Amino acid sequence: MQKGNSARKSGLEAEERAARYLAGHGMRILARNFYSRQGEIDIIGRHADMLVFVEVKYRRSESAGMPESAVTLQKMKRICRAADRYRYLHHYGDTQPFRYDVVAISGEEIRWYEDAFPHIF
Repeated sequence: MQKGNSARKSGLEAEERAARYLAGHGMRILARNFYSRQGEIDIIGRHADMLVFVEVKYRRSESAGMPESAVTLQKMKRICRAADRYRYLHHYGDTQPFRYDVVAISGEEIRWYEDAFPHIF
């Protein structure tokens, strides 16, 4: 198997683990892997009355660094633009509360950062 395919498979497995984890903690999953020209969002869900856009980062071990550190300012901007597009396409008005979460997976450990970063224009 090529390295790119292996990394993609690991990423999809991590997103599946994250989705199960979030659902087990009360989040209703609305969409997975939302793509637009603006960027990609791994998981979109509802938690209470909040629309939640989730970035999932995975590392086999922390020797390669903490997965959450891969959520850079540039990545946050792309997520925010993609979230704006999703909200527009699905007719969410300006009064619909939303937030950005990060799920970091290191080996078997899962860390969920609620409201991990603000909306960046």
